Amino acid sequence: MAERPSWDEYFMEIAFYVGTRSTCLRRQIGAVIVKDRRILTTGYNGVPSGIAHCSEVGCLREELKVPSGQKVELCRAIHAEQNAIIQAAVHGISISGAVIYTTTYPCVLCTKMLINAGIKKVYYCDSFPDELSKSLLKEAGIETVKMERPKGR
Repeated sequence: MAERPSWDEYFMEIAFYVGTRSTCLRRQIGAVIVKDRRILTTGYNGVPSGIAHCSEVGCLREELKVPSGQKVELCRAIHAEQNAIIQAAVHGISISGAVIYTTTYPCVLCTKMLINAGIKKVYYCDSFPDELSKSLLKEAGIETVKMERPKGR
């Protein structure tokens, strides 16, 4: 019998699977918001509902050769963490006091939203070049936990 994953490994694996729905040409990011070992919402990076996917219209950040972590406002997509928070709002689910499992460290825009949403801990696998995000999470007292990528991811 295979060894059971820990809860953290389990939720992170789900975050990676959620990311497979992404429509971004650059990164496939997934996020899962969890409270008391129960999934509250999920999100992946992609354009708003009803908007043409990047695969159909191209990526402005690619065309302009914008480096990772810079000028995120030029992206047509909503980030995975933002979509998870939006899903909670749409469905009337409180995420205050919850934790988030996200495949990549959150950018500063997502960080500000996570702070105001009451997220208490961020689990992530891949780094992201955003020093302000790290500083704000630390100042807000939100713990960050770097995890190993799940096998095969």
